[in-house]
Amino acid sequence: MNDVTELLDAIDEGDAQASEKLLPLVYEELRKLAAQRLAKEPVGQTLQATALVHDAFVRLVDAERQQNWNSRGHFFGAAAEAMRRILVENARRKRSLKRGGNLVRHELDEAEIASSGLKHDVLAVDEVLDRLSEVDAQAATLVKLRYFTGLSMTETAEALGVSTRSAERSWTWAKAWMFCELQKVHN
Repeated sequence: MNDVTELLDAIDEGDAQASEKLLPLVYEELRKLAAQRLAKEPVGQTLQATALVHDAFVRLVDAERQQNWNSRGHFFGAAAEAMRRILVENARRKRSLKRGGNLVRHELDEAEIASSGLKHDVLAVDEVLDRLSEVDAQAATLVKLRYFTGLSMTETAEALGVSTRSAERSWTWAKAWMFCELQKVHN
């Protein structure tokens, strides 16, 4: 992670070679984070980690819009947002009438097993996350970094520029708030 920060600083100073070194380093890190995130998706998810990272990476390094990353937190925040949007777009596409609408596909083994706990789809999380942004923008950013990129609490605190304890308090509150809101969406 320190290499990423150093390369982002070098890019900010105009070092063109730093961006060439950053791309492969960040790509692998984002791929790991995407794999962790997709592991939490419901059964039947067709999007793979490599495709998610590729799509997010293309959005992050769009040649038509020069991006200036002022910190590692800024970069990973943008990556979290890009992954979130891709997952939401994918979920919306799957829910379209053309693709079966709200019909749910079940594997035979899954249908026989009683599931416990409330499962949240990406669209419900996105809807609630948008509401959280209106209530507490920093908490929403924290959730994006933790939920969509899988950053640890320490990494998230560093990215937000707050203490780990403050990030933990905000995370606890945001999870409770989102849980209550998600229950409303499902009821």
